[in-house]
Amino acid sequence: MHTPEFNAYIAPARLYPQIWRLLLGIVLIIFIYAGFVGLVFWGGFAYATPFGFLSWANGVMTVQGAVPTLIMLFTFMGMALGPIIAAPACHMRGPGTLFGPFTDTLRGFITAAAVVVLICAAYSAVTFYLEPPLANLPLHDWLWLLPYAVPLILIQTTAEELIFRGYLQQQLAARFNSRLIWMVLPSMLFASLHWDPAMGNNAWLVIAVTFGMALIAADLTEKTGSLGAAMGLHFANNLFALLFLSVQDTITGLALFVTPFTKADTAELPLVLGIDLIMLLVVWRLLRIALDR
Repeated sequence: MHTPEFNAYIAPARLYPQIWRLLLGIVLIIFIYAGFVGLVFWGGFAYATPFGFLSWANGVMTVQGAVPTLIMLFTFMGMALGPIIAAPACHMRGPGTLFGPFTDTLRGFITAAAVVVLICAAYSAVTFYLEPPLANLPLHDWLWLLPYAVPLILIQTTAEELIFRGYLQQQLAARFNSRLIWMVLPSMLFASLHWDPAMGNNAWLVIAVTFGMALIAADLTEKTGSLGAAMGLHFANNLFALLFLSVQDTITGLALFVTPFTKADTAELPLVLGIDLIMLLVVWRLLRIALDR
């Protein structure tokens, strides 16, 4: 059984829940995203020499440095446009139905973001004392990048939530009652996109933690009947991971600090990932309580 809030959230998706429409919507989302990425790279080619473009494109694809990281985050604008266009084009419903009621969305976003920031701040204070991280960006450079990085991270996380907890979860829940389909399946797909073979044995641990976060976001979406809590959770998490403390050899172009260990480290990273999972469960429990009020 769905919560009353979730029933209201998926009601617009029930008007045209056919699987062929969902598949068509997925194809449309991929096409729009790929087309937008193509336009970004075309823009880079138009303003650079051939050799300069190759260097620029390699930097963006491998996320090397601050500017390539910002450009990579900007490409998620195309991902966000995908479900916003697919909802009316394939299911005859407004893009706003992907978010849910505005007041619930705003409340959920602020609450979730605040809880995650507080937990991450407490965690950082302890870890900085026990094992100080390594400096990455000079403070003045980092502060200069913040006005660009923060809204782009908001776009990136919102785009992913619109697809996985918005469009896919809504349309699947409108067609199927099983949580294995409308909650677990999109979460598995989301986690699988974070596979990085360069992590070695740690890759599966990252998938597990990401899958856990996706399930929590899906549960909060069902509980609140809006996308706000999932968006706030994802946004605050990525702010910390991309802007404050990043793992070496990952996306470090915007980070103020980096960890003393790399993503392939099999001694420290598994422990850190285990702590991350525990923190996610604490955040989930706190949000379940806070959003009941």
